[in-house]
Amino acid sequence: MTITIRRDLDLSTVDVANSNIAALTGTLIVRFVAGPLCDRFGPRYTFIGVLLCGSIPTALAGAVYNVQGLIALRFFVGILGGTFVPCQVWSTGFFDKNVVGSSNALIGGWGNSGGGITYFAMPAIYDSLVQDRGLSSHVAWRVAFIVPFILIVTTALGMLFLCPDTPTGKWSERHLATQRLLNAHGVHETVVDQPGSINARNDSDESSGTATPKDIKEKTSTPGDVESGSIIPTAGKEVPLSQQDMLEVAKGEIVVAPTFKEALHIVLSLQTLFHSMTYVCSFGGELAINSYIASYYLKNFPSLGQTGAGRWGSMFGLLNVITRPAGGFVADILYKYTKSLWVKKAWIVFVGVVSGAFLIAIGLIDPHTEGLMFGLIAGMAVFLEAGNGANFALVPHVHPFGNGIMSGTVGAAGNLGGVIFAILFRFHGTDYASSFWIMGVMIIGLNLAGAWIRPLPAGQIGGK
Repeated sequence: MTITIRRDLDLSTVDVANSNIAALTGTLIVRFVAGPLCDRFGPRYTFIGVLLCGSIPTALAGAVYNVQGLIALRFFVGILGGTFVPCQVWSTGFFDKNVVGSSNALIGGWGNSGGGITYFAMPAIYDSLVQDRGLSSHVAWRVAFIVPFILIVTTALGMLFLCPDTPTGKWSERHLATQRLLNAHGVHETVVDQPGSINARNDSDESSGTATPKDIKEKTSTPGDVESGSIIPTAGKEVPLSQQDMLEVAKGEIVVAPTFKEALHIVLSLQTLFHSMTYVCSFGGELAINSYIASYYLKNFPSLGQTGAGRWGSMFGLLNVITRPAGGFVADILYKYTKSLWVKKAWIVFVGVVSGAFLIAIGLIDPHTEGLMFGLIAGMAVFLEAGNGANFALVPHVHPFGNGIMSGTVGAAGNLGGVIFAILFRFHGTDYASSFWIMGVMIIGLNLAGAWIRPLPAGQIGGK
């Protein structure tokens, strides 16, 4: 509802851009904090808490009467964007690594489609309040925000009373199922001293006595001998695991609350850097485009009007119902047939580079024909949004014992990308075409810059 709110609050283009940046910054902070909270308290309660906190400023939208109030409001409404992190951590806990890309991408895609739904729904609610209820424009856009408030609170309460923490029960008892499984295979050593603390880490220090992939390959336990070990597939072959190896793998897979040193190790690892850079490109680019695409349409096609531009703008977000899941589905299919995480990574880089090429084309052509514009935007959306799904098809493999921190850092990086690209749009004003092609060059560069980094840290057992 850009035109309505801009007119009512007497906003300039710079004011609108600043409010967009404020919203993205609020989400960035919450995502970064939500990661450790997921590892400490569990993703479900973190999810509920973020929803309820974000619902309050949503309900207070009607109290905004100037640009300062709008910027403050959008910063705090940005809290809601932090729900992505507990959502992905929660999803990862319910699905095996062979299909986690599909589950994360499907869930994330439906979440991102909310960006498209709001482009369609909010103007429609506003139009109904003005035309059917007789409210003034000044009042109608404020009343419209009661609808998302109701939806948010209803969702949070449904999650609180109807949803489980993990497939096996409470978050505080998440280690017990793994312990029972190990006991059944003859491993009686305790996996955790207490909930939230691991006896040993599997990826932080190769000299600590933790087995490495090379060690596992050299094991000679008899395949199928339950008392001697278990079997895991590695590079297309079944490799027997000794009881000690099974214990080490279990320790690497159970999500715990890492120490500050371990958290820092996750945040600063090259693998986290790669995923952060590529998510800056995919989700960050999507956020910025979501904020400006309707304005771009209005500039090139004034006859569309606010509602028409909003409806066509919703296409970009609504495509997430298909495009983001496709990114995860393809990643899982490639992994199924190759058992190679390098292939999953190559898929991330591929869709990133192609999306960058589309952005450059849009910016250089600056289409003034609706068919060409909408076609190029749709083509770009397929690859840009597939990059989101592809990214979180590989993220669960990396640092699995600190999946919350890993997901939170990468998720926050996505919002950082949104801020960076929003600043790009801000300084180009209504020259949207220039922002598009510059963004394309940046996205191609960032994807290629991290292509050499190995998918998993050296010595990591869990995550395969």
